[in-house]
Amino acid sequence: QVQVVESGGGQVQAGGSLKLSCAASISISNFYAMGWYRQAPGKRRELVATFQGGGTKYADSMKGRFTISRDNAKNTVYLQMNNLKPEDTAVYYCNADQGVDVTWGQGTQVTVSS
Repeated sequence: QVQVVESGGGQVQAGGSLKLSCAASISISNFYAMGWYRQAPGKRRELVATFQGGGTKYADSMKGRFTISRDNAKNTVYLQMNNLKPEDTAVYYCNADQGVDVTWGQGTQVTVSS
């Protein structure tokens, strides 16, 4: 069974940086799409950044501050978050789409204080 595990969350001050990791149990080359979503209290889960179709996609509020990257040899996708804002506070989830099945991680908490 495919699994993805997030790590790297924590608490930072506004303007700070954090780097998240998502490690998959199989080669990430097998995924149709893979990336990050987040969910804040009282809000719907939303796209943060993904790899798909050989390119990248970012939410407008994160473009220029967040960067998605990957290391195929380590079966890992990363999310570098810079200039964090209190509105970025949320649980961040890794998503991996095999085309047939979709796998979600358990989530990692990111808290940004002002």
